Amino acid sequence: MRFAAVLLVGLAVLLPGAGRAQPASEYRIIAIGDFGVGGEFQRSFGEGVRKFEARNRSNLLLTLGDNDYSESPTAFRANWADSFGWARRRGLAVAGVIGNHDARVQGGRYEFSTLGMRGRYYKRRAGPAELFLLDSNRIDSAQTSWLARSLAGSKARWKIAVFHHPAYTCGNYWAHPEVVRRWVPLFERHRVVLALSGHEHNYQRLGPKRGVRYVVHGGGNSWLYPISSCPAGYPRLARGLAEHGFVYLVVRSNRLDGWAVWPDGTRRDHFAVMQPAAPAKPVRTQVGAAESAP
Repeated sequence: MRFAAVLLVGLAVLLPGAGRAQPASEYRIIAIGDFGVGGEFQRSFGEGVRKFEARNRSNLLLTLGDNDYSESPTAFRANWADSFGWARRRGLAVAGVIGNHDARVQGGRYEFSTLGMRGRYYKRRAGPAELFLLDSNRIDSAQTSWLARSLAGSKARWKIAVFHHPAYTCGNYWAHPEVVRRWVPLFERHRVVLALSGHEHNYQRLGPKRGVRYVVHGGGNSWLYPISSCPAGYPRLARGLAEHGFVYLVVRSNRLDGWAVWPDGTRRDHFAVMQPAAPAKPVRTQVGAAESAP
């Protein structure tokens, strides 16, 4: 019986999402989009995310834009504290991007401190991944040149692009022409594995197309959008769900898992991407050198 108990504890540590234990080799991200409606709905959504995180210890709370619909910096900070103030107290880092509603006031700058943003666009490490956090409200040459340089220089095992307006979407909106024209070729050229967006108040998983998977989740909003038929030339819509929720990612050195999750913690969709293990570094030996005694 004692052996069985030890075995069960070991399994809880090794399986992603099993209890609070987290292997050091994993990096876990909870991504929330279009949630900034304030009031009881945002508080309830934040409480659902909190309970999920209590069962699935995570490293980063990531916002996908439209973090605030109030257009009031004071109301935004109060709503965030009521709904997600627990995140930093639990040791989660916070990062985010701005959406079209955020950009209406001060270009979204009033959110930077609360959401751990270093600017309109920036990058940050997330375990074996590197996140490229972009401002899709203003796709200018300076940002695009920065993105090209940053992707080309990245040595991360996984490259993940995060921005509010989806490159492709089959819902209330259509493809964002500037994202498709200026950023998608960079994603494909530099082996971005995942492009993560909000804006659509539903969940969509498209692709892969030339190695890139496009995941959209704006299900933090109280108002949902229906799923539509995709136009010709889009990546294949692998899953489309008009429902509330968020995205949960578990990143390892050779595997990335993602789930669409309901606010009550039910996992509704799953995808996985594999990479070959990183090659071992060669051990240099000196010919004729004596070995040390153990």
